[in-house]
Amino acid sequence: MTTHSDTELLQDTVIENKTNEVKVRDLILYNDDYNTFEFVIESLVEICDHDSLQAEQCTYIVHYNGKCSVKNGTYDDLNPMRVALCDRGLSAVVE
Repeated sequence: MTTHSDTELLQDTVIENKTNEVKVRDLILYNDDYNTFEFVIESLVEICDHDSLQAEQCTYIVHYNGKCSVKNGTYDDLNPMRVALCDRGLSAVVE
């Protein structure tokens, strides 16, 4: 019967510790003089999965402040939403 000390067992064990750092970004919607409140609200509901109250609040923030962070997440999650908003004639960026 062979016995191993704790030190010998630790030496045989390899622990791989990987940390994936994901940068959280913001989808920023900018104000314009072309699109109606209703259209912007509808777009936020359909594209960003907002409920109607959240979409309305974001729309007012955009109107009065010039811009609003309407969603946050990874670039890969936000960029398709940015493209869809821009395809509708809205001005949006991922920062």
